[in-house]
Amino acid sequence: MLGCDLKLNNNSINTTLNNKKMRRIILVFSLFLIGFSTQSQSKKVKKNKNARIAIEVDGICGMCKKRIETAALKTKGVKFAIWNVKTHQLNIIIDEGKTTLNTVQKNIAAVGHDSKGYIAADEAYNSVHPCCKYRGEEIILEHDGMLKKQKKKQ
Repeated sequence: MLGCDLKLNNNSINTTLNNKKMRRIILVFSLFLIGFSTQSQSKKVKKNKNARIAIEVDGICGMCKKRIETAALKTKGVKFAIWNVKTHQLNIIIDEGKTTLNTVQKNIAAVGHDSKGYIAADEAYNSVHPCCKYRGEEIILEHDGMLKKQKKKQ
């Protein structure tokens, strides 16, 4: 009888040891998985909060300037916008976490001004003031060709 009890105790000791090993393996594996999931979440692409971008936007006069800059600045995430009448360059500073260049260009096209890749709809273009019709040759000539980029005088 004593021999039987010893075998039972030996089996229960082996079972207890196997359970402890199994628990350790599960614990280590769980920590391993948690580490990977935390690491993958921290590798998100950092977006620039002060991205400086320059694009060309069609326009012809001071009213165009105000309309273009206002459309850009009303876009959530745009911190700065200035458009040059002579060069037609719009310089903006955006928070890439809040907006994209495409969104800014869409908003500018919505008020009637073309930019690379975005042509204003006829309805939007026709809503601008008659002196701002930058697509018409007569208007361009009236504004001394300001729509075309002018070369610097040497």
